[in-house]
Amino acid sequence: MAGRRGALIVLEGMDRSGKTTQSRRLVAALRTAGHRAELLRFPERSTEIGKLLSSYLEKKSDMEDHSVHLLFSANRWERVPFIKEKLSQGVNLVVDRYAFSGVAFTSAKELQLAEAAARGEFGLERYESRAFQEQALEGFQQLMSDTSLNWKTVDASRSIEDVHEEIRVLSEEAIACAAWRPLGELWK
Repeated sequence: MAGRRGALIVLEGMDRSGKTTQSRRLVAALRTAGHRAELLRFPERSTEIGKLLSSYLEKKSDMEDHSVHLLFSANRWERVPFIKEKLSQGVNLVVDRYAFSGVAFTSAKELQLAEAAARGEFGLERYESRAFQEQALEGFQQLMSDTSLNWKTVDASRSIEDVHEEIRVLSEEAIACAAWRPLGELWK
């Protein structure tokens, strides 16, 4: 249907919960189903701001906490023109982390912390510590209590295939509804 805008589908969650794997699988499934779909990841590490964040996350440099917070926000904002353009063209964007990760990037009920810690390479980046993840989890639980936000919680401790199928179904529903919500409402 010409003129339909794309859906903005964001996968949020704790480190090593499978967001990247599921984001890639979802883009492939949506394309197979005939939808236009592209993947975005945050932080977007190829930009100048993203390179600073990457260095910080990889523990190669230190920065003051408030500065880091502003850089994460700026990293998302520098991609807003691209996001608006793609959505207005009818492209569905699957985003691996976005604004809510800036507040707290661990979602409640998505994956038990012990399971995430057992997954490969947990702890290599700055925020991948049990104490930090527990604090972030509390932040996400507060965000999820806001019923005006359209949260869908997925239990990421299940098989990759089961998680993928649930995310795919939820995403198809979001795509079907995308035409009814003006693009401008996404940035209020």
